[in-house]
Amino acid sequence: MYNIIGKRKFWLWFSGILMTGSILLLAVFGLKPGIDFTGGSLLDVSYSVQRPSADQISDALADQKLQDLKIQPSGEKDFLIRFQNTDEPTHQAVLAKLKDIKIETAPDNTFIENRFDAIGPVIGEELRNKAIQGIALVLIFIVLYIAWAFRKVSRPVASWKYGVAAIIALIHDITIVTGIFALFGVLFGTEVDSLFVTALLTILGFSVHDTIVTFDRTRENLHKRQDLEFEDVLNLSINETMVRSLNTSIVTLLALSAVYLFGGESTKNFTTALLFGIVFGTYSSIFVASPILLLWNRQKRTS
Repeated sequence: MYNIIGKRKFWLWFSGILMTGSILLLAVFGLKPGIDFTGGSLLDVSYSVQRPSADQISDALADQKLQDLKIQPSGEKDFLIRFQNTDEPTHQAVLAKLKDIKIETAPDNTFIENRFDAIGPVIGEELRNKAIQGIALVLIFIVLYIAWAFRKVSRPVASWKYGVAAIIALIHDITIVTGIFALFGVLFGTEVDSLFVTALLTILGFSVHDTIVTFDRTRENLHKRQDLEFEDVLNLSINETMVRSLNTSIVTLLALSAVYLFGGESTKNFTTALLFGIVFGTYSSIFVASPILLLWNRQKRTS
């Protein structure tokens, strides 16, 4: 049996370092919001044989006087083109200009419009506010549910403290994932959109489910193994549920890896967030949540 609780200081220090680094990245660089939150137009186009250069696209669109124009290569033959929120005639004019681009080495180059999204700034701000409210509500309901589910557990820590410990673990997961995307925004220009918020909510559900499984085994062992100290009960419970947690996470990671490798370009950021979230969610349910309960119990005994 692994003495995970006995090495809790190492795990908590490691988590503290990761969270501190993530908070610094968020404070210094912040997240790079996509058009879902800022408003604007996003055009995803591809060419069947060979895509033109970014300069060719920029020259072709010069007479359209598009504000905030950004041209980003995507994959081997695609481009993501961002500009201000626009009307349908301008959208069609942009498509016509892109279709007229000729490449001498690819005479049969077919132009394809994959996706076009246009969001006004008011809607973008509303989506951003709704995303924050949604995450906050999820956290509140998780605390209330866990407090109710563990209402018959009062010793050695109160039932509501299980909920708070789970929330601390969730904040740990979300902070690290958002910190990683802040770093990606600086290094690769990665933007966050409504799919990123969906990924965060998915991470919350996955992580709290894993944590509740461990806490539920702790609740059972507190009744069955009253001869053990609370620290030993926690360690026993983690060891009994760890293989299940790891197996579930590994299978999920394999499926997500397939989606990342073979899925569309538009889902890569969503999948990346889930990959990191599941890794750190599994880690926190094993190495963070239960040690927090023990620290709470120790503090109670010394006060």
